[in-house]
Amino acid sequence: MYNNNNNNNNTNTQIIRRNNSEGDDYVQFKSQQTIQREQSQQQQQQQQHPQLDELIGYKLYFPPKTNKIIENGDEKLNQEAILEKRHQFIQLSLPLFRDVCNETLYAPDENNTIPLDYQLLKNQIYRVEDQFEIRLRDDSEMVINCLGVVIYQVLYENVSESQRPKKKINIRIFHFEPLLQLKKLKANLIDKFVSLKGTVIRVGNVKPLVTQMQFICNKCSTRTPTQYFTEGKVTFPSNCLNHGCRGKIFEPDRSTAVTIDWQKIRIQEDADQKESSGIPKAFECEITDEMVETIVPGDIVTISGVVKVLRAEETGFQNQNKPVFLIYIDVNSIDSPKRTSGNGGKIETTSFSLKDMYGIKEIAEHPNIFKLISNSICPTIYGHELVKAGLTLALFGGSPNRSSNGSDKNKLSIRSDPHVLIVGDPGLGKSQMLTSIYHLSPRGVYVCGGYSSTTGLTVTLLREKGSGDFAIEAGALVLADQGCCCIDEFDKMTDEHPALLEAMEQQSVSIAKAGIVCNLPARTSVVAAANPVGGHYNRAKTVSENIKMSAPLLSRFDLIFILMDKPNTEKDHIISHNILNLHSNGSGVKKRKPQQSSSSSSATTNSSQYTHEEDHDKSLPLKQKLLITHGQEINLIPTVILRKYISYAKKYVSPRLSEEAIKVIQKFYLELRSKSTGSDSMPVTTRQLESLIRLAEARAKLELRETVTEQDAIDIVEIMRDSLLDTFEDEHGNIDFRRATGMSKSGLSKKYISIFNKEASKTGTSTFSKQELLQIVKEYKLPFENFNDVLEGLNNQGMILKSGNNKYTITR
Repeated sequence: MYNNNNNNNNTNTQIIRRNNSEGDDYVQFKSQQTIQREQSQQQQQQQQHPQLDELIGYKLYFPPKTNKIIENGDEKLNQEAILEKRHQFIQLSLPLFRDVCNETLYAPDENNTIPLDYQLLKNQIYRVEDQFEIRLRDDSEMVINCLGVVIYQVLYENVSESQRPKKKINIRIFHFEPLLQLKKLKANLIDKFVSLKGTVIRVGNVKPLVTQMQFICNKCSTRTPTQYFTEGKVTFPSNCLNHGCRGKIFEPDRSTAVTIDWQKIRIQEDADQKESSGIPKAFECEITDEMVETIVPGDIVTISGVVKVLRAEETGFQNQNKPVFLIYIDVNSIDSPKRTSGNGGKIETTSFSLKDMYGIKEIAEHPNIFKLISNSICPTIYGHELVKAGLTLALFGGSPNRSSNGSDKNKLSIRSDPHVLIVGDPGLGKSQMLTSIYHLSPRGVYVCGGYSSTTGLTVTLLREKGSGDFAIEAGALVLADQGCCCIDEFDKMTDEHPALLEAMEQQSVSIAKAGIVCNLPARTSVVAAANPVGGHYNRAKTVSENIKMSAPLLSRFDLIFILMDKPNTEKDHIISHNILNLHSNGSGVKKRKPQQSSSSSSATTNSSQYTHEEDHDKSLPLKQKLLITHGQEINLIPTVILRKYISYAKKYVSPRLSEEAIKVIQKFYLELRSKSTGSDSMPVTTRQLESLIRLAEARAKLELRETVTEQDAIDIVEIMRDSLLDTFEDEHGNIDFRRATGMSKSGLSKKYISIFNKEASKTGTSTFSKQELLQIVKEYKLPFENFNDVLEGLNNQGMILKSGNNKYTITR
């Protein structure tokens, strides 16, 4: 008999005894080279498919646990079956990631994190028969931890144990599909991997979360083995492991605790996902490690994570001892604006499909885009062409970050979003136009002034349940960042006006309460509508007196439109015909076709289908170019594709002023400055000049042009003139630059007669000379430029009587 392990050094062969298929013994000789080749193949196979205990990072991702039954769906898998699933997936993934790591992946980033693209994993690394997407969706924690084991093994298998990191590598999976709507997040998705998109409305404080710790027995002071905690739930040992000790009370050894950063946020669904009625859906999310402190309230984020549940009793909610659970999301990855800094701080709010791009292209090729878009805003309201034009410019906005000196520290922040105020009599369609702007804006927020508070507009501090710490919750202005905030009934919120000053000029909201000092972005266009005091606009009063608004807030609006209900036979006939046509199912001659409710693909038609008008004459005033004559038919842009068009223009187009446009704007600005030379006139400052620049850039942006032309500047000057004409026109039709703020003539007359009566009572005489009355006015620091006009008005009203040469008697 031959020994199986004998080596023959002389012949450099090995003699091995084997049995053939018939049971007879035979002898097989192997050369030393063959033996070395087989041993090398065995070592390589063991290296490619090692056992779980041989993986250097296995215990980091799968800490030791007690053998227990784990329920997964309808079947129950014991610990051995779970180990087998892990081993199979690691054997499948290890050779694939060796090639990937050799080519593209070398080490984790500074946060000990490796981001993985879901599309790359699904389409290029794994095969279809591997069913990676099903495994990730149904058993995501096992898949993600196994990927961490594989990557840790590939990166550090040739590194000495002393140089290996003691912490596990965080695996973050981005771009998971499909995106799930928040309203579909129900109980059937518990323990599933999902991806959601929404707006951050609340951000809590960062706290340490314990992941492992040891305990000390109170009776014998024996230290227990390290206890590992999942999902932050601490479980105390049930009994002491020391022989003979029956202690059941343990104290945590905090010196052995291992913690990670933990933060709770709240996500609310976007306006596109929100239903027509009802409270917007919102869910709690938990983020850890490097993801904390990366987002602020108001950010639009895309999160991917595992849906989990928490007993309602643990959050302080009790419902008659019913087994109620609260759903939350354990976030694996979060894609926020701060993660990608190459887009100039622009938030990715909209994606564009091929059909969308065709629709955008057809709109851009229209010969009169301004008329088409402005009339697509609230088409049920006839007229108000220049008001709709101003609202259109507010939707597009100017070019941000114009003044850059090469470094972020020297960059001057200039507001690029115009603000519009509409003041007018009731029943003229102000609220409907605001609602239309809200639906067209990529990030629109609609609030009513009568039911809004200061904190609801800016930032709210809320106490978290359990800990009592303060959390920040975003208000309307923060949620409308890089969008439009539509405020109706603006005159009903006089107490909240000071809160808007910072947001409307500095484009940010600051808060300093309860030891929390922070600054949140609020880069939004404020579109407000207000009713005048008394129900009707009084031309004898100033704008500030009509709506009870302070001068600093009023000066922040780029455009102020005043709508008055004046009888006009021709116009009333057209408006009545339009309203009756809307309620008659379109019978008779249409002025315009009804707005289509189709999807964005319906807009991919020829530009000739949008309108049948002839080419407009550029020499005509802007109001005539925007006007739709009675009986003219026009196909309006659907809301869906118009919102896409606005998003595309805001994202990709940044116009700059041409030399011709600069001359037109400068000429008009200097004209305004020359007309406001009085001490009590409206101050025309560089704020008005910046308003002209913003509006001119918006005029070019709506046509997707990179240069502001002379015609753009002329159109903006016409809109600004119309706004100023409404603001400064008095009851006699005269233009007075002192009518924006301060007191009207009637208010000044009341002030004059009040101080005259006061001086008459003080001195005991009721007769004064004209020079004495002028001196009294100067002592009380009242405007005296129109002293003679006011004095003559008081004489005509009988409040003072002129007696003799420049002598006036105060009537009491």
